[in-house]
Amino acid sequence: MLENMSGISRTHYCGEITDAKQGEEVVVCGWCQRQRDLGNLIFIDLRDRTGICQLSFDDKTPKPVFDKAFSVRGEFVIAARGILRERESKNPQLKTGAVEVYVSELRILSASKTTPFDIKDDIKTNEELRLKYRYLDLRRKPLQDAIMLRHRVSKIARDYFDENRFVEIETPMLIKSTPEGARDYLVPSRVHKGKFYALPQSPQLYKQLLMLSGFDRYMQIAKCFRDEDLRADRQPEFTQIDIEMSFVNEKDVQDMNEGFMKKLLKEVWNEDLELPLPRITYNEAMERFGSDKPDTRFGLELVNCSDIFADTEFAVFKNALERGSVRAINVKGAAKELSRKEIDRLTEVVKQYKAKGLAFSRWADGAKSSSFEKFLTEAEINAFHERMGYEEGDVLLVVADKNSVVYAALGALRLNLSKKLKLVPKGKYSLLWVTDFPLFEYDEDDGRYYAKHHPFTCPNLDDVELMETDRDKARARAYDLVFNGYEVGGGSIRISDPDLQSRMFAALGMSEETAHERFGFLLDAFSYGVPPHGGMAYGLDRLMMILLDDDNIKDVIAFPKVQNASELMTQCPSFVDDKSLEELSIAIREN
Repeated sequence: MLENMSGISRTHYCGEITDAKQGEEVVVCGWCQRQRDLGNLIFIDLRDRTGICQLSFDDKTPKPVFDKAFSVRGEFVIAARGILRERESKNPQLKTGAVEVYVSELRILSASKTTPFDIKDDIKTNEELRLKYRYLDLRRKPLQDAIMLRHRVSKIARDYFDENRFVEIETPMLIKSTPEGARDYLVPSRVHKGKFYALPQSPQLYKQLLMLSGFDRYMQIAKCFRDEDLRADRQPEFTQIDIEMSFVNEKDVQDMNEGFMKKLLKEVWNEDLELPLPRITYNEAMERFGSDKPDTRFGLELVNCSDIFADTEFAVFKNALERGSVRAINVKGAAKELSRKEIDRLTEVVKQYKAKGLAFSRWADGAKSSSFEKFLTEAEINAFHERMGYEEGDVLLVVADKNSVVYAALGALRLNLSKKLKLVPKGKYSLLWVTDFPLFEYDEDDGRYYAKHHPFTCPNLDDVELMETDRDKARARAYDLVFNGYEVGGGSIRISDPDLQSRMFAALGMSEETAHERFGFLLDAFSYGVPPHGGMAYGLDRLMMILLDDDNIKDVIAFPKVQNASELMTQCPSFVDDKSLEELSIAIREN
């Protein structure tokens, strides 16, 4: 028969028994990591979220207690009372490895079946099985450490913004659907037949309304939802550290958030972040790194060679230059690592980004080989080599296409090479601001312009007229915080002029009627006096992934979804009964 906690109360966590004095009575509780039966000696490694301690039983232990210890198996939940004493055989690998609890009372609080995988730090069990039994996976120290660090980071954020006079305010989870950007998750209303709520993609409109309401500085650790295709660093539900400020410009918002990052890195990594952070424009980031979230911890910068081939007869470059550019990277000293076979593999990498191929020039063992230079003039070859700083041991990799393809392909290629060649020194990190983003982006499939960030982003005041005349050149008062090649935060100064907001909606092809239908409450509110305001939001999940030097966002979320947005543990989403659908006036249509 299982026992309970009546008359016994925990005095110490397992990993903290060293706080007690030897000879002192302690009570510890947790899960049996393992039991070792040595005949007249039994040892139990007891585990809780702080660590492991050893429980000891011998021939002087009362027989009922010894017999009970004999029956304990892995993952049994137990409570033990005993005297803290020095271990005969010490374990320097454990924080508590110098002491043990000599048990006088043992209670088995819960038994356990054999678990589907071992509960230990380093396991090779496939992820799907671990996610199916996530409650067991979460007993492992790496995941517990990640979740506890996440708690700590959230507290650091709350403390910092509280110290700077921010007010934490919750915003609604059931909101109006305003289709623009990613798909909304929709929630049907039982009371209002045929109508739907949406789950928030962000608290954007509400935090702007809070500025209009006079709260001046808002923050929230907010749950957000987007119904979009997943990838390694994205989930359908995610968490933001969300802030907004009134009476500010870009520098005010950036300075405030630099202070937060400085505090965060000091408390988590004990690193002294040097401020101010570097700032580069969007155009410079794309030109140099092929990405608006550049990883600047290593080189492999893009080099524009278009002018060298302006008059070339080489058809591939000539055709590309009619609509784009020819750009290259020099992988210095990597000729031995980048064999012809490896370059073929890299060609498949760039093809994923719609590049038609990857041209190369390789200088190894005193000889040069190239996939394209035989089609060039000697002057073009010499100018190209000089531009690239080509030396023996180098490999030049070239993509020629429209700029969007060239940037995406070479940007991905440099990241791929940085991992293969281990170009990032351990412990090195990089934080910077990317500024002056385009206000709009053109979607070729839809044949229309969308807001690069969102429709409430203020245009650069010098570019307001370009909203109607040349949308490709209009810049936004937007900024992203980039950490080790990930966008961990982004924001902007918002539009606070109702007329300018109406012009923005018009530039996006939204009629006045549609704008009022979707955002009339915001436009009406702006007619009652709105302060200049701006802010940003951090992706907490992605930030945690970087702080833990992890590449899987599921490792920093207690109960994550998988690639198809399902949760394997509870098997959601799931079907609901006909009665529930009928109450919502919903019928399921078979395809």
